[in-house]
Amino acid sequence: MRRGNLDDLAAFAAVARARSFTRAAAEMGLSPSALSHAMRNLEKRLGVLLLARTTRSVSPTAAGERLLRSLDPALAEVASGLAALADWRGAPSGTVRLTTLHYGARTVLASRLPAFLLKHPDVSVEVIADDRPVDIVAEGFDAGIRLGEQVDSDMVAVRLEPDVRAVIVGTPDYFDRHGKPRIPRDLEAHICINYRLVGGGGLRPWTFVRNNREITVRTKGQLIVNDGLLAAAAVRAGASLGGLIEHEVAEEIAQGRLVKVLDDWCPSFPGCHLYYPNRQITPALKALIETLRWMPGQR
Repeated sequence: MRRGNLDDLAAFAAVARARSFTRAAAEMGLSPSALSHAMRNLEKRLGVLLLARTTRSVSPTAAGERLLRSLDPALAEVASGLAALADWRGAPSGTVRLTTLHYGARTVLASRLPAFLLKHPDVSVEVIADDRPVDIVAEGFDAGIRLGEQVDSDMVAVRLEPDVRAVIVGTPDYFDRHGKPRIPRDLEAHICINYRLVGGGGLRPWTFVRNNREITVRTKGQLIVNDGLLAAAAVRAGASLGGLIEHEVAEEIAQGRLVKVLDDWCPSFPGCHLYYPNRQITPALKALIETLRWMPGQR
């Protein structure tokens, strides 16, 4: 449909609802004569009389009434779509939908998101914590938060934290009962926490790297989880060995409540990144990114 046709249909709807060329013309910023001329041209193109005119009034014909019933919801949807463009201009507003790792929620978001909400009262943020791989486009998210190595190369990625390290830790009591592993293969004789991604298949193997040599170990244990907080609770209770993020347990290690093992087999890896498709983003998402973005010197 040509743009002029859409304008004329909107003008017809205004005349049919107002039942007056004068009132409809004032609403649309046109002269009554120009509006009347446009309606005659529309009727000529369609080959149907849409408006019944007298010297005192104007009203839609039966054909006009039927057209108006079809136009009203369509024009309302167009108006709604145009109003939604405000999300792409001006002050941040609207809704941002995020999918994130549980780890990203309790570290990056817990410490920075509240300040963003206070600063931007017109923005709503929906956060879904889910450790499984998520297709953010297919599932309707504006952005996601994952470890850097998990972000697809076709996404725009923004670093939210420095590199992190998972360390193998246990309590002194655990090591008194079971001894300390000296090499990764020794873990096969220990009680270890295993991790399963929902929808991701089998158990995640424990992977170690030293001197560019990678070793993968399949461990045994009483507990299989997909939640880091539950894993940490089992480790702190002395029930298992687990791989925990070093900065989250640094104080407990320093105080001797947890003990690291196999330390030189645990390299750093990219921390959390926010990622989104390579396309125009809303001011709301842009503002959120600037709030969450990691700057050197931050934890």
